[in-house]
Amino acid sequence: MFTGIVECMGTVVEFASLDTSAAGGNGASLAISGAKQILDDCHLGDSISINGTCLTVTEFAEDTFKVGVAPETLSRTNLGQLQKGDPVNLERALAAGHRFGGHFVQGHIDATAEITEITPDANSVWYKLCVKDPKLMPYIIPKGFIAMDGTSLTVCDVNDDEAWFTIMMIAYTQTHVIMPTKKIGDLVNIEVDMLGKYVEKVTTSILRGAEDGSSTTSYIEKIVQRVLERGSSK
Repeated sequence: MFTGIVECMGTVVEFASLDTSAAGGNGASLAISGAKQILDDCHLGDSISINGTCLTVTEFAEDTFKVGVAPETLSRTNLGQLQKGDPVNLERALAAGHRFGGHFVQGHIDATAEITEITPDANSVWYKLCVKDPKLMPYIIPKGFIAMDGTSLTVCDVNDDEAWFTIMMIAYTQTHVIMPTKKIGDLVNIEVDMLGKYVEKVTTSILRGAEDGSSTTSYIEKIVQRVLERGSSK
């Protein structure tokens, strides 16, 4: 679990599509430097969020660490596009007893979104993004949470029909995350608010009458039927 409050920005040392070393496990791997700030209490197997993606540490030193990257992760995120020298957002998994400054972030990327507009506004910047998977739009609401490359941000405008949304980034955030290094056309990892997913799952199950195993008769239909039965008995 993460908060979406980026702790530091690291730098890609290497992205290997096939890492045959013990730490690579004969799969894709990503090596990051400039991470000393978050490695003082690191252990093998720990979770670190890289651009919002929860990944497992397989090797680390004082300033660098390596993680394995599964094919599913590569298909849903922008990690496969990273090149040597690219900056990345880093955050350790949330520790008990710490302040929770952002929102509940799992580190499970839902999809990517494309930056379509960048508009300065005084010392802040507006970003407009088009979501690659329109099915995610019900979970993106005005003034709701969204994690973009692991950064907890507030949604401003939403257009469900055209599958886009906007955020505004203040000056302080601009100096502590990688978003200002991106340009129009770049892809950003997004994770929608998981609480919205849970609410939908529960309410959908209720409305479908899933509590009694029925998959054809909806809960609403049952209520209507009961009302009609009571009316006819009077």
